[in-house]
Amino acid sequence: MQNETLKLAAQRRSIYALGKNVTESQDEIASVIKEAVRVSPTAFNSQTTRAVITFGDSHDKVWDIVMETLRKAVPAESFAGTEAKINGFKAAYGTTLLFTEMDTIANLKENFALYADNFDDWSEQGIGLAMQNIWTVLAENKLGANVQHYNPLIDEAIHEAFGIPTSWRLRAQMPFGSIEAPAGDKDFMDDNDRFKVLK
Repeated sequence: MQNETLKLAAQRRSIYALGKNVTESQDEIASVIKEAVRVSPTAFNSQTTRAVITFGDSHDKVWDIVMETLRKAVPAESFAGTEAKINGFKAAYGTTLLFTEMDTIANLKENFALYADNFDDWSEQGIGLAMQNIWTVLAENKLGANVQHYNPLIDEAIHEAFGIPTSWRLRAQMPFGSIEAPAGDKDFMDDNDRFKVLK
């Protein structure tokens, strides 16, 4: 069987040493990220995933917001590690902010009451698929990325800073850039504990 997709999936790793040594243009990167979201499946074709792709000053602003928000929440005596981590994300070339559009979910719950309890979960599956596709296409183009979750701490400041619609709920932040150091080894649990093949 063909396995090129699996090779790409294995190539996609959490890369934390990110830099700005990127040869692709911002327009090229934004284009593949948008297409990755566009082709990602969602329940009822609801297309609830939203993405804000930041470069330059906007990218820096994301991580300045994270830094200042955490500075208020983390004890000063233990902030050095947090600061180093955030500076590592800021060293990347750009950041994709991923949101779920909540008004669409509310409408689905109203119009399909039988499935109302599922739409929040299904939207999370949709954003996860979009995230995987973005991450994989970046890896295919030799760009590294990782995923962070500083929401909901930063939600209000992010919405205000970038004029985000109130119906967009922040779910994840994905810094991306050149791979300055590879990911470490990855261990896998035993297949017998994870899979069943029934015939």
